[in-house]
Amino acid sequence: MPRVPSSDPTKADPARPAGSGARVGLLFDFDWDRLAHDRLAREQGWRFDRAGFDLFSFPSNVRLAWADVERFAARQARRALRRGWAGVLSHQEHLGALAAALVAEAAALPGNRPEAVLACQHKLHARRVLQRVAPEANPAFELLDAGYGDPIPPGIAYPRFVKPVRAAFSVLARRVDSRAELQAHARFGRRELWVIRHLVEPFDRVARRRLPEAGSAHRLILEEPVRGRQCNLDGFVWRGRLHVLGVVDAVMYPGTQAFMRFELPSRLPAMVAARAAEVARRFLAEVGFEHGLFNMEFIHDEATDRIAVVEFNPRLASQFGDLYRRVHGVDPHAIGLALASGADPLALPRGRPEAGAAASFVYRAFAPDAVPAAPGAAARAALREAFPDALLFAFPKHGQALARDFKWLGSHRYGIVHLGGRDPADLARRCREASALLGWPAPLAGEGDLSGHAPAWPRPDLVGVPM
Repeated sequence: MPRVPSSDPTKADPARPAGSGARVGLLFDFDWDRLAHDRLAREQGWRFDRAGFDLFSFPSNVRLAWADVERFAARQARRALRRGWAGVLSHQEHLGALAAALVAEAAALPGNRPEAVLACQHKLHARRVLQRVAPEANPAFELLDAGYGDPIPPGIAYPRFVKPVRAAFSVLARRVDSRAELQAHARFGRRELWVIRHLVEPFDRVARRRLPEAGSAHRLILEEPVRGRQCNLDGFVWRGRLHVLGVVDAVMYPGTQAFMRFELPSRLPAMVAARAAEVARRFLAEVGFEHGLFNMEFIHDEATDRIAVVEFNPRLASQFGDLYRRVHGVDPHAIGLALASGADPLALPRGRPEAGAAASFVYRAFAPDAVPAAPGAAARAALREAFPDALLFAFPKHGQALARDFKWLGSHRYGIVHLGGRDPADLARRCREASALLGWPAPLAGEGDLSGHAPAWPRPDLVGVPM
């Protein structure tokens, strides 16, 4: 069935209010997304049909063994036509965003072209595109000319940042300082190879047909390490214009590349954020990204004022949706539903900000013997009593899954807590108290960063820039 563009008046009715009993297909809808969408169903009258499995929960993730994105999307497209979906949506990076694009295409619903999603997610192809349109923001890169476990070729300049051509959640992404370190990092056991191949193959199977010029995703890419503060530019494209939601700052555990917390508002100067938005506009226009939410990870080096793009994500960074609601009164999940169903996202009412600062606190262990216990029922109840605004996620792992975290990520993320505060200092105080109730060490190393500077990024006005 031919695709109907999102601007087709028969499929996109910007005058229709968001919600209004419309039915939307939600694919791979878990964690932050499920919480937000359930809330919007209550508040705005949305109706949902869900499909997909949780990639990080057993036994649901066993379905990865036979995952086929195109077959899954074809089933959901038939369901969309049978059930009368107004749209289809997924903010899940690994399989969801691509599956939603395929369903939208097959069922003639508003959405992005699958090729645009593939172009963002194929890290080597995205680097090549960025080199054409914004070379000043593109770190030097090269394809590692070796398969998994093969000898590392000579002649590579170190240090280098190595990462898979296709992966998610920073899996296997790290800095290496020598050939021996890279060789050890790229050597995998049979069980690990099985997981890697099954993670990548559903994507690669579609890319071979829809974006063949990108090449195989079963490879590793080497990049020039860059220095500076990592940030996230969040926004959406609607009717030929790019709209910026804001910038979220990422703070790492000292001496690592592991996220410790994500903070809003950002301290990034507004002029730097505007330059980052222009880089995003050029890239997204080049790959044909026409409709939907996006996230661009980038690093700003204050010493050189350079912006270096880390990667593009063709979907909402779900972890940040709650932060934007708390601080800016903007609901990215509501915007996502409006976009998916063809309603005007700019017509959504803006809520009253309830916090001057908010953060997603990420709890990590860097050794297996340093993983604290998951909070029990009493600790969870105490947290709800003392901090009714808190969001808590626990991610306990054991055995091979835990060992794989330490090898692939260098750490184990065992929990996340979202909190707001009057200002950064109040937010830090609340984090210490909430962490004590859970029995977890507060992720406030380098706490001066959280409480010692005034934010620079203003509340977004959502005025769009033509693509």
